[in-house]
Amino acid sequence: MPAREHPLIDRFLDSLWLEKGLADNTRESYRSDLALFNGWLAEHGLELPAIGREAILDHLAWRLENGYKARSTARLLSGLRGFYRYLLREGEIAIDPTLRVELPHIGRPLPKALSEADVEALLAAPEVDEPLGLRDRAMLEVLYACGLRVSELVGLSLEQVSLRQGVLRAFGKGSKERLVPLGEEAMVWLERYLGEARDVLLAGRPCDALFPSQRGEQMTRQTFWYRIKLHARTAGIAKAISPHTLRHAFATHLLNHGADLRSVQMLLGHSDLSTTQIYTHIARARLQELHAAHHPRG
Repeated sequence: MPAREHPLIDRFLDSLWLEKGLADNTRESYRSDLALFNGWLAEHGLELPAIGREAILDHLAWRLENGYKARSTARLLSGLRGFYRYLLREGEIAIDPTLRVELPHIGRPLPKALSEADVEALLAAPEVDEPLGLRDRAMLEVLYACGLRVSELVGLSLEQVSLRQGVLRAFGKGSKERLVPLGEEAMVWLERYLGEARDVLLAGRPCDALFPSQRGEQMTRQTFWYRIKLHARTAGIAKAISPHTLRHAFATHLLNHGADLRSVQMLLGHSDLSTTQIYTHIARARLQELHAAHHPRG
């Protein structure tokens, strides 16, 4: 589809520079999008300032059929809205054709999930014969067992954990409180850490943090993130990981093993179910991979 310049496009872009001071790259992106759109209109016998809503919808449908990405189409539509609002303001058109034209849905990026084998390797990476390694093993076990945010994990105090009841109290965004089961494996490592390593790390210094740093203070998120990367290298995990990697794995693995979405929402502390639904895409993708790999007709 050939691009086709138009004097009205130049006027619109000049107005963007004068009124909003948009960067050259942004204006050139708009120029390219609008020129291509004008070229498509010309091929269909239409003129840029004289189209209706139907022409824009037809063009969006054409882009969908021809494999254009939703993000680039959203950028095009943003430019078209600005362009036609400018023409309306300048008296060049009487009706804005972009009214009631919806932006294409841009999917949220899926979090990277570790396989269960990857998680096992990561959990086994710390040297548990030394206090620091035992602390890290307990932290990783609790993080994976409870699906905590890293900020929730490093902020845990002793009084937030009940080994007798097998739960911990997490304080999420907006200080919202939730009770999360620890699970047997996490409890085993937590008991061992509390019995063998925590007092050694504190060396008599007072600290309420469940997992103190070597300085006897509450650990920072950055420090724990450094520790995760260190153990991931030891475990031979080549894929990129983030501070939320084990939280993502927690949610994905629960869904893979049959947990319902509402329960996962409560465990993660999401206020909106739509935030949790992103994990169903990962679980579904994993099931498709398993089917393709193991089904005789996959």
